Amino acid sequence: MTTSTPGEPGRRPGEHGDLLDPLCPTRQLLDRIGTKWTSMVVKVLAETEPGEVRFAELRRRIPGISQKMLSVTLQNLVRDGLVARRVEPTVPPAVHYRLTELGLSLETPLAALRVWAETHMPEIDRSNRLAGA
Repeated sequence: MTTSTPGEPGRRPGEHGDLLDPLCPTRQLLDRIGTKWTSMVVKVLAETEPGEVRFAELRRRIPGISQKMLSVTLQNLVRDGLVARRVEPTVPPAVHYRLTELGLSLETPLAALRVWAETHMPEIDRSNRLAGA
């Protein structure tokens, strides 16, 4: 993992960060990309690749996500360069989203994490039951 803060004292641009360092920007990035909503948005957009998905369609395809949470998640993904946003000047504006090349590269590790979670959920459930959680 690399730090995203060029010129940070003691670090050169492109140098690997230290995930255990509370000041490392990698920690904030992992907080953003490690959410269930980010994983779901990336999955839906990856399934549509190379096409685009409108906001309302994303919301329909991600059960349980609120309009506000989807909006915040998309804003973060756009800011990080993982998702591209295109607005059509209609009334109301039609907003379309698609993964960037960088965002598409995130789908493989997120898909692996989703598969791991689905595969091991019975074991996790069993452990939780035994612990009385």
